[in-house]
Amino acid sequence: MTTVHLFAKYPTPGKVKTRLIPALGAGGAAALHRRLTERTVAAMRAAGLPFAVRYSGADEAAFAEWLGADVRLIEQGDGDLGARMGRVEAPAVLLGADVPDLSADHIRAMAAALERAPVAIGPAEDGGYWSIAFARALPLLWKAMDWGTDRVLPETLRRLEAAGIEPALLETLADCDRPEDLERWPWLSA
Repeated sequence: MTTVHLFAKYPTPGKVKTRLIPALGAGGAAALHRRLTERTVAAMRAAGLPFAVRYSGADEAAFAEWLGADVRLIEQGDGDLGARMGRVEAPAVLLGADVPDLSADHIRAMAAALERAPVAIGPAEDGGYWSIAFARALPLLWKAMDWGTDRVLPETLRRLEAAGIEPALLETLADCDRPEDLERWPWLSA
Protein backbone atom coordinates (compact mmCIF):
# COMPACT_ATOMS: atom_id res chain seq x y z
CA MET A 1 0.00 0.00 0.00
CA THR A 2 1.15 3.53 -0.75
CA THR A 3 2.69 5.27 2.25
CA VAL A 4 2.82 9.06 2.67
CA HIS A 5 6.17 10.43 3.86
CA LEU A 6 6.59 13.92 5.30
CA PHE A 7 10.12 15.32 5.33
CA ALA A 8 10.33 17.53 8.41
CA LYS A 9 12.99 19.34 10.39
CA TYR A 10 12.68 20.02 14.07
CA PRO A 11 11.52 23.63 14.64
CA THR A 12 14.74 24.98 16.12
CA PRO A 13 14.98 28.80 15.83
CA GLY A 14 17.58 29.79 13.26
CA LYS A 15 17.60 26.32 11.64
CA VAL A 16 14.23 26.27 9.82
CA LYS A 17 12.49 28.63 7.42
CA THR A 18 15.65 30.72 7.32
CA ARG A 19 14.46 32.80 4.35
CA LEU A 20 11.56 34.00 6.55
CA ILE A 21 13.81 35.14 9.40
CA PRO A 22 14.13 38.72 8.05
CA ALA A 23 10.33 39.07 8.26
CA LEU A 24 9.53 36.99 11.35
CA GLY A 25 12.76 36.63 13.33
CA ALA A 26 14.28 33.25 14.10
CA GLY A 27 11.65 32.39 16.72
CA GLY A 28 8.76 33.46 14.50
CA ALA A 29 10.06 31.45 11.54
CA ALA A 30 10.45 28.37 13.78
CA ALA A 31 6.92 28.85 15.15
CA LEU A 32 5.55 29.10 11.62
CA HIS A 33 7.41 25.92 10.63
CA ARG A 34 5.98 24.18 13.70
CA ARG A 35 2.41 25.18 12.71
CA LEU A 36 2.88 24.11 9.09
CA THR A 37 4.33 20.75 10.09
CA GLU A 38 1.49 20.12 12.55
CA ARG A 39 -1.08 21.05 9.86
CA THR A 40 0.58 18.63 7.43
CA VAL A 41 0.57 15.80 9.97
CA ALA A 42 -3.14 16.49 10.61
CA ALA A 43 -3.83 16.33 6.85
CA MET A 44 -1.94 13.02 6.62
CA ARG A 45 -3.96 11.59 9.51
CA ALA A 46 -7.20 12.74 7.86
CA ALA A 47 -6.19 11.22 4.51
CA GLY A 48 -6.49 7.75 6.02
CA LEU A 49 -3.35 6.36 4.38
CA PRO A 50 -0.32 4.89 6.15
CA PHE A 51 2.16 7.66 6.85
CA ALA A 52 5.55 8.39 8.36
CA VAL A 53 7.53 11.47 9.29
CA ARG A 54 11.11 11.44 8.04
CA TYR A 55 12.81 13.60 10.61
CA SER A 56 16.01 15.59 11.02
CA GLY A 57 17.33 18.25 13.38
CA ALA A 58 16.53 16.44 16.63
CA ASP A 59 16.30 12.90 17.93
CA GLU A 60 13.34 10.57 17.63
CA ALA A 61 12.21 11.22 21.21
CA ALA A 62 11.90 14.97 20.57
CA PHE A 63 9.78 14.34 17.47
CA ALA A 64 7.60 11.80 19.28
CA GLU A 65 7.02 14.29 22.10
CA TRP A 66 6.14 17.01 19.56
CA LEU A 67 4.03 15.09 17.04
CA GLY A 68 2.71 12.19 19.12
CA ALA A 69 3.82 8.71 20.02
CA ASP A 70 1.51 7.27 17.35
CA VAL A 71 3.49 8.85 14.49
CA ARG A 72 5.86 6.50 12.69
CA LEU A 73 9.27 8.19 12.67
CA ILE A 74 12.15 7.46 10.30
CA GLU A 75 15.43 9.33 10.40
CA GLN A 76 16.17 11.09 7.09
CA GLY A 77 19.86 10.21 7.15
CA ASP A 78 22.72 11.95 5.39
CA GLY A 79 23.01 13.47 1.94
CA ASP A 80 21.23 16.10 -0.08
CA LEU A 81 17.46 16.13 -0.46
CA GLY A 82 17.65 13.79 -3.44
CA ALA A 83 19.67 11.20 -1.53
CA ARG A 84 17.22 11.38 1.37
CA MET A 85 14.15 11.09 -0.88
CA GLY A 86 15.76 8.30 -2.88
CA ARG A 87 15.85 6.09 0.22
CA VAL A 88 12.05 5.99 0.46
CA GLU A 89 10.59 2.68 -0.65
CA ALA A 90 7.90 2.63 -3.34
CA PRO A 91 5.01 3.06 -3.57
CA ALA A 92 5.17 6.39 -1.82
CA VAL A 93 3.91 9.96 -1.72
CA LEU A 94 6.53 12.49 -0.56
CA LEU A 95 5.59 15.79 1.06
CA GLY A 96 7.29 18.80 2.56
CA ALA A 97 5.85 20.87 5.39
CA ASP A 98 5.61 24.23 3.64
CA VAL A 99 2.27 24.12 1.77
CA PRO A 100 -0.40 25.93 3.83
CA ASP A 101 -3.25 24.92 1.49
CA LEU A 102 -2.45 21.19 1.57
CA SER A 103 -5.46 19.06 2.47
CA ALA A 104 -6.24 15.40 3.00
CA ASP A 105 -7.93 15.45 -0.42
CA HIS A 106 -4.65 16.53 -2.07
CA ILE A 107 -2.82 13.66 -0.39
CA ARG A 108 -5.46 11.11 -1.38
CA ALA A 109 -5.37 12.44 -4.97
CA MET A 110 -1.60 11.94 -5.13
CA ALA A 111 -1.90 8.33 -3.97
CA ALA A 112 -4.85 7.65 -6.32
CA ALA A 113 -2.89 9.03 -9.28
CA LEU A 114 -0.43 6.15 -8.92
CA GLU A 115 -3.22 3.84 -10.10
CA ARG A 116 -3.04 5.44 -13.56
CA ALA A 117 0.59 6.61 -13.80
CA PRO A 118 3.96 5.44 -12.44
CA VAL A 119 4.72 8.97 -11.17
CA ALA A 120 2.45 11.74 -9.90
CA ILE A 121 3.57 15.32 -9.36
CA GLY A 122 1.90 18.16 -7.52
CA PRO A 123 3.52 21.24 -9.13
CA ALA A 124 4.39 24.24 -6.99
CA GLU A 125 3.99 27.80 -8.21
CA ASP A 126 7.70 28.46 -7.63
CA GLY A 127 8.89 25.93 -10.21
CA GLY A 128 9.35 22.97 -7.90
CA TYR A 129 6.73 20.58 -6.64
CA TRP A 130 4.78 20.30 -3.42
CA SER A 131 4.61 16.53 -3.74
CA ILE A 132 5.96 13.70 -5.84
CA ALA A 133 4.67 10.13 -5.77
CA PHE A 134 6.11 7.04 -7.38
CA ALA A 135 4.89 3.49 -7.84
CA ARG A 136 8.38 2.01 -8.26
CA ALA A 137 11.95 3.04 -7.55
CA LEU A 138 13.12 5.73 -9.99
CA PRO A 139 16.71 6.79 -9.17
CA LEU A 140 16.67 9.19 -12.13
CA LEU A 141 14.49 11.54 -10.06
CA TRP A 142 16.98 12.15 -7.28
CA LYS A 143 20.55 12.54 -8.56
CA ALA A 144 22.23 15.85 -9.49
CA MET A 145 19.10 17.99 -9.12
CA ASP A 146 19.22 21.73 -8.32
CA TRP A 147 17.00 21.36 -5.23
CA GLY A 148 15.28 24.50 -4.02
CA THR A 149 15.31 26.22 -7.41
CA ASP A 150 12.74 26.92 -10.11
CA ARG A 151 14.50 24.32 -12.28
CA VAL A 152 13.35 21.29 -10.26
CA LEU A 153 9.99 20.69 -11.95
CA PRO A 154 11.16 21.31 -15.54
CA GLU A 155 14.19 19.08 -15.03
CA THR A 156 12.08 16.36 -13.41
CA LEU A 157 9.66 16.43 -16.36
CA ARG A 158 12.56 16.36 -18.83
CA ARG A 159 14.08 13.31 -17.15
CA LEU A 160 10.75 11.49 -17.07
CA GLU A 161 10.12 12.25 -20.76
CA ALA A 162 13.61 10.99 -21.67
CA ALA A 163 12.80 7.75 -19.82
CA GLY A 164 9.44 7.41 -21.59
CA ILE A 165 7.47 7.96 -18.40
CA GLU A 166 4.35 10.13 -18.51
CA PRO A 167 3.53 11.51 -15.06
CA ALA A 168 0.13 12.45 -13.74
CA LEU A 169 0.14 16.19 -12.95
CA LEU A 170 -2.13 17.35 -10.16
CA GLU A 171 -3.26 20.74 -8.89
CA THR A 172 -0.64 23.46 -8.61
CA LEU A 173 -0.22 24.78 -5.06
CA ALA A 174 1.99 27.43 -3.50
CA ASP A 175 4.51 26.97 -0.74
CA CYS A 176 5.52 29.43 1.93
CA ASP A 177 9.25 30.07 1.76
CA ARG A 178 9.87 33.80 1.37
CA PRO A 179 8.69 36.93 3.22
CA GLU A 180 6.47 37.94 0.28
CA ASP A 181 4.68 34.57 0.51
CA LEU A 182 3.30 35.57 3.92
CA GLU A 183 0.92 38.05 2.28
CA ARG A 184 -1.07 35.13 0.84
CA TRP A 185 -1.63 33.56 4.27
CA PRO A 186 -1.71 36.39 6.85
CA TRP A 187 -3.02 33.99 9.51
CA LEU A 188 0.28 32.08 9.40
CA SER A 189 2.28 34.84 11.05
CA ALA A 190 -0.47 36.17 13.30
